[in-house]
Amino acid sequence: MSGSQAAKRVLITGLSTYWGGRLAEAIESSPGVEAIVGVDSREPTRELQRTEFVRVGAEHSLIEKIVRAAGIDTVIDTRLMVDSTGGRPGSSSIHEHNVIGTLNILAACSAADSPVRKFIFKSSGLFYGAARDDPAFFTEDLVRGHRPRTGIERDVAEVEAAVGDFRVRRPEVAVTVLRFANILGAEVDTAFIRLLGLPMVPMIAGFDPRLQFVDETDVVHALEHVAFNDLPGTYNVAADGVLALSEVASLLGKRPLPLIPPWGTGLATAGLRRLGLSIPPEMLDQLRFGRGMDNRVFKSTGFHFRHTSRESVLRLRGRFRMLPVAAGTRNPYRYEPEVEEFLRRSPNVLPRQGKPEEGPARLDRPPDDR
Repeated sequence: MSGSQAAKRVLITGLSTYWGGRLAEAIESSPGVEAIVGVDSREPTRELQRTEFVRVGAEHSLIEKIVRAAGIDTVIDTRLMVDSTGGRPGSSSIHEHNVIGTLNILAACSAADSPVRKFIFKSSGLFYGAARDDPAFFTEDLVRGHRPRTGIERDVAEVEAAVGDFRVRRPEVAVTVLRFANILGAEVDTAFIRLLGLPMVPMIAGFDPRLQFVDETDVVHALEHVAFNDLPGTYNVAADGVLALSEVASLLGKRPLPLIPPWGTGLATAGLRRLGLSIPPEMLDQLRFGRGMDNRVFKSTGFHFRHTSRESVLRLRGRFRMLPVAAGTRNPYRYEPEVEEFLRRSPNVLPRQGKPEEGPARLDRPPDDR
């Protein structure tokens, strides 16, 4: 492993997202972390013990106040949306969320006297795109050979450029960018999981792309890994191995269905959307040409992937098999501000047996004189 500027006081943006909540859960178990603050415009979707939630969007002045008041040394931005079909209800446009939101968060960390010493950005392999003449595996120093074709791809390129500018302006801050491959998992919802969850797996006629995945557990562990180690730079986070889409279908016990025409693909998928099959435009080039990402640099930092691409697909098969059993059994967490306030603040709440030191991380604040 590399050096050891471990996170002590952490701010997680996008706490209500799947990744923000999962990461907060993971970091809460680290005794060396003194405080965890999560910000979002919506309430958390996971039950958290030590994380302090502050309802705020990406307004840089408000986030800067939180950063200073809590003495935040590490900011982890999990907000990036990479699925154009997955807009958040009531939110601004995806472009505004991705680009303007990221610029505001960077601005909140940009003051010369800011306590932030580590900035981690969760990015995507969409940075590289997918084209006929791509290399077999992209390394971190390569750039895409063609201009971004879709809005999401343009967003990823634009926000990474902004993070790069921040790295130049604030050389004392360890800036880490993680580019994740297509994510599979038991709980997460992605465009690829929805595609693979169909009775037959749609394909573009005449194409059988090579695909690479990363399991959701490895996504969380990767974010933890860079939070607790001093690893500035850009890293590909993709599991070992690539699979042809037809092989993925076979592992899932499904048949490939080459129903998407190779010409007029965009119009064809728009027609399929009316039938309930929504394939986002940023996925189409992957369904045609695939993409591979070289993960050797990230593994050289001491990170160990728990699952290969093949194992990630097999774990997804287990999820699909359990869906009929799990249907109707979930009791989703609901954030209740008054209850949370009581559990975190009241002197009448007894400590958990065997865990007398456990409690919510709190922002330092003057006594309440009311």
